[in-house]
This record gives sequence, structure tokens and C-alpha cells, in this order.
Amino acid sequence: MRDVILVINAGSSSLKFSAFAVGTDPALSLYLQGQVEQIGTHPRLVACNAEGGLLVERSFEPHAVPDHEAAMAEMATWLRNDGPGTRLVAAGHRVVHGGFAFADPVLIDDKVLIRLEALTRLAPLHQPANLAGIRGLRRRFPHLPQVACFDTAFHRGHPEIADRFAIPNELYEDGVRRYGFHGLSYEYIVQRLPSFAPREAQGRVIVCHLGSGASMCAIKSGRSLDSTMGFTALDGLPMGTRCGALDPGVVTYLIREKRLSAAEVEKLLYHGCGLRGLSGISNDVRDLLESRDAAAALALDYFTYHVARQLGSLAAVLEGLDGIVFTAGIGEHSPEIRARICRRAAWLGVRLDDDANTANEPCISARDSAVTVWVIPTNEEAIIAQHTAGLVRPLVPAIISS
Repeated sequence: MRDVILVINAGSSSLKFSAFAVGTDPALSLYLQGQVEQIGTHPRLVACNAEGGLLVERSFEPHAVPDHEAAMAEMATWLRNDGPGTRLVAAGHRVVHGGFAFADPVLIDDKVLIRLEALTRLAPLHQPANLAGIRGLRRRFPHLPQVACFDTAFHRGHPEIADRFAIPNELYEDGVRRYGFHGLSYEYIVQRLPSFAPREAQGRVIVCHLGSGASMCAIKSGRSLDSTMGFTALDGLPMGTRCGALDPGVVTYLIREKRLSAAEVEKLLYHGCGLRGLSGISNDVRDLLESRDAAAALALDYFTYHVARQLGSLAAVLEGLDGIVFTAGIGEHSPEIRARICRRAAWLGVRLDDDANTANEPCISARDSAVTVWVIPTNEEAIIAQHTAGLVRPLVPAIISS
């Protein structure tokens, strides 16, 4: 029987989970990972061990897993009855929004849960799924310590000028400010960067978290100074289906002239824009790279143009640049997109080693590049497990050794 920390990442229609083995070694090791996908439509539970070996693949009728709480119940039942001999000692959750009150991971109790529910108004498409995962696990394991880890927390040390909009102060005090997201990913990169590039880790780095959701972060000596995402996860870069930075007048136009409701505008901006909206083909970069359609080429050019544009903007925030890090799905796996972005950033002194880039090596910049360029896989689940272990050690010291 292995003692494990369960890590939960609940998305809009899926529930991803990982289990990290704990013991006398403070380092946590991945034990298994999986997901319940297509919740409410074609639910399926899939899990593999750390080596990628299939442990379970099980489909359900839609009515059997209609929501995240039901998905959590099915996952927990499998772990308890049919899984590879695990005993849960704690659970850590990715929670998208911590507002300006939560700057660190926190043990979840009734009061914390109420405060997190109040933040749903700031992340209406993400927070409900995150909280459903917490509630479902609490019902199944009421005495299990649970920890909330926030995508916004890494950015809480921003200078005030970076967090403000040019709006009346009462709106700022009410929470209308720039929060930044993908913080768990950036925190992991900051921890890993010294082993790859110790000089850059102490200097000025821009991390490009490029996936279906995409953002960039200006980091100096390991601290976030600014990020492309702001009040919501819509801001900044164009994404798979999200619009990125948008003139607010477009929203008022959609409401006034197109007679769209707030819900319709929200659905359009989150699900009908970005690469999918521009191309009319797909939100997947791989599909667009394979397509010969002019609209696919436009979508990719638009994406790389705006990443390069933000590189210049964030380099100005940092007052110089020592390194660039690519991470997340596109950043880690698309040499072509990395090359296009770096060509646009040549004015910063960026020079690629084409062979290293094609091979997905950790360092992909040429020797004469003024700015080093790196490819570092992210691991948000590992950061969540680490934070969870740190907070629950006082509660279960016999199980999680320091």
C-alpha cells in the first residue's frame, strides 16, 4: 500500500488527476496519472502508471457521470477498490483564481471554501469546476487534508503599476485589476531554470507558456514582474479559442449593434475566437501547420506576431533580456512555431541553433545569440504536490517525512 498525495486539475469538461508517492524521501515521485474526460457527454476514465503503462480504461453512460462531483466519485472509487494499492494522505487542487487575498497555497476548510466560491465572479468558466472537484473529494473523504494552489499567486508580488487599469479607484478596490494566470507553471520553471541556466535564473527571463491557453511572464531574479494575462484568462495572447487582447469597444459593439447578451459575448470570446476563429479550421496548431488554407497561415502568423510583440513589451518591463523559455504544449513540442517567434525577435539578439531546435534540445539558441533560448517542460502537478506536502506535514508527520 503506497501513501500518495492526490493532485486534481479540474477543467471545464475533464478532471485530470495525478498521485505522487510520499515517504522518508522528501522528494515526491509520480506514481500514477489519469483523467475522467468528456464529462456529461462521453465520460471515460483512463489512468496510467508512472512508466505509461495502462492501469484502467473505462467508459460510462453520460447520465452516470453528468458532472465533476460524479467524476470525482468514479475516480475515487477506482483508486480505493481497483487502483494499484494507494492510500490517500492529502489532496492538492489547482484553483485558477485566488483573488488578491490568497498569495500562497492554503489548507481548505469551510471558511476558505466560502471565500473561494465568492471569487467565481472573477473566473466564472474555471472556478466552478475547480471547486466542484474540492467538494466532491470532501464528500468522499471528509477527513482528508486538502490544499488549494492558485494560478494567480505567483504574480501577487507585481508592482502596483503593473496590476492597475486606468479606471476609477473604487473598481480597483472592488477587485478589477490585473491578476495574471499560469502561475503554477511559471513557478515550476523558476525552480527548474537554475539547473539549466544558472546565470539566466538570476537575471531577466521571459517565459512563454504556449498551449491552448497561452500567456507570457516577465521574471527577474525568480520573481514575476508582469504577465500578459490580466483580469481574466482572456487577455494577452491569442489562444486556441480565446481572443486575447481586445479593444473593449468591440464588446460594447457586440452588445449594442449585434444584440448579443453578456452570456453570448462570453461564449464567443472564450470559445469562438483565437486560432479557431481566425482560421475557421481548428484551434490546434498541428492542424494549422498541416493545412494549406490561407486562413490557417493567417492564424499562425497572427499568433507568432503577437508572441513576438509581447516579447518586446516584456523586455521593456525587464529593462533588458537574458533568456527566453518556451514551455507548455506548443512551446515544448513545436519547433516551427518557436523558430517563427525567434526570427521575429532577432532584433533582440536572438539567434537559433536550427538543429538543436528541431531536436527539441533544452538549449536551442546559437552560441553567438545575445539572448539564450530554452525549452523546459512544465509540471504544474509537481508544484501542487510539493505545496500540498509542505502544508500537511504538520498534520501527518509520520507519513510525510521532512
